Amino acid sequence: MKIIEGTSENFEKVVLKSKIPVLVDFNAVWCPPCQALHPTLEEMSEDSDEYQIVTVDVDEEQMLAGSYGVSSIPCLIVFKDGEEVDRRVGLQPRKRLEKILGVR
Repeated sequence: MKIIEGTSENFEKVVLKSKIPVLVDFNAVWCPPCQALHPTLEEMSEDSDEYQIVTVDVDEEQMLAGSYGVSSIPCLIVFKDGEEVDRRVGLQPRKRLEKILGVR
């Protein structure tokens, strides 16, 4: 699946009402760890249909980031059935991300 750009307009539909687990990456273009993580997320999104990856630019979506208490980036939140089930801050390896998504 392709990475979806998350916004306050589509967040409920693409994250909270998703039938599959969703990894939301709160990030910013000026953040080096965020940019280092992006290729991993791209690979993951191309390799599986078991989950969806959504990216949210905290500068563009300050209210959305604030509503989830995002204060450090990259902030990776896993949602299942509309509920937050895990949260990690900082650069994470692919295997850890897959583990918290419950795949592989």
